[in-house]
Amino acid sequence: MEGGAGVGVAPEQGRACERVAGSRALQRRRWRWKMAAAEPADTQLMLGVGLIEKDTNGEVLWVWCYPSTTATLRNLLLRKCCLTDESKLLHPFVFGQYRRTWFYITTVEVPDSSVLIKVTHFSIVLTAKDFNPEKYAAFTRILCRMYLKHGSPVKMMESYIAVLTKGICQSEENGSFLSKDFDARKAYLAGSIKDIVSQFGMETVILHTALMLKKRIVVYHPKIEAVQEFTRTLPALVWHRQDWTILHSYVHLHAEELEALQMCPGYIAGFVDLEVSSRSDLYDVFVNLADSEITIAPLAKEAMTMGKLHKDIGQLIVQSAEDPEKSDSQVIQDISLKTREIFTNLEPFSEVSGDGEKLVLNFEALKQRRFPPATENFLYHLAAAEQMLKI
Repeated sequence: MEGGAGVGVAPEQGRACERVAGSRALQRRRWRWKMAAAEPADTQLMLGVGLIEKDTNGEVLWVWCYPSTTATLRNLLLRKCCLTDESKLLHPFVFGQYRRTWFYITTVEVPDSSVLIKVTHFSIVLTAKDFNPEKYAAFTRILCRMYLKHGSPVKMMESYIAVLTKGICQSEENGSFLSKDFDARKAYLAGSIKDIVSQFGMETVILHTALMLKKRIVVYHPKIEAVQEFTRTLPALVWHRQDWTILHSYVHLHAEELEALQMCPGYIAGFVDLEVSSRSDLYDVFVNLADSEITIAPLAKEAMTMGKLHKDIGQLIVQSAEDPEKSDSQVIQDISLKTREIFTNLEPFSEVSGDGEKLVLNFEALKQRRFPPATENFLYHLAAAEQMLKI
């Protein structure tokens, strides 16, 4: 893509080489805007399938999995599965991430007509490398129907292997599944930015700023469905990155989970336990979704100082989202164009690093431009988030 820029440059042309390196670094940044996130082949994405049952005695057991899994992951999935929840609320579908492994869990109640006489409920668990809730919800529903009918994991394993190897499983009685019907970009666009703006208005710019600066966002709501719907949408505010690995939509206040979360430089983490509000070590921005409140943690206030630039961004977001003629994807496009504009503002103060591989911020040049303090502060912290500071 970029190679042609460097053809025929003689070693003695030092300045020309520097310009070429600079244009390459700029090109690399621009390609991020144009290219969708490259997805590996569908058949390489699934990691495993498992079965959890609740019997007539109320015991919840990990019954079967293919292939084998670790004790840590098994315990985590038992925790995420609503069958172990003391509230006894049934959550038909939940999803989340733990150490770059996505999990998708569909839970059903067993009808009296089923061959599963001693089982009251069961959960089918899929683990995978990719974020695609709709894809795995569809596939786990098919596996659930198979298990309800046959009462044995054998048919499930056959279908799992068929999808793993061919990307398809077909069944007249239980429904057909085709991996390629579920595009990753559709999963990225499934949430509603307009709903978020409707709830938070101008304060949406706080979320946009936190995401731009790769800050830690914690979202609380007592209902997991609300948490998941809200958190899965937030990465779209920084569409240029197309990075859903920052999403941890279902986290418990459990030592292993919190340790894994805190290893991430920036994240969006969803909780259903209000106790997380007192854990200021976990967040820079706290969203109480139930009360429609956004709080910036004291230690993050300096980096998150708002000024005219943020007001302009906030007004653009609100105006775009409130336009009844615009779809959610058009709103995302509007925000993305504004974001591109911000990076364009950074370019005059950027120079090629010593190794010629990336752009770094010339902070003195930025200061000489005499932006308003809040704008200069934001651009500096944005450069830091993009790893553009000189080390």
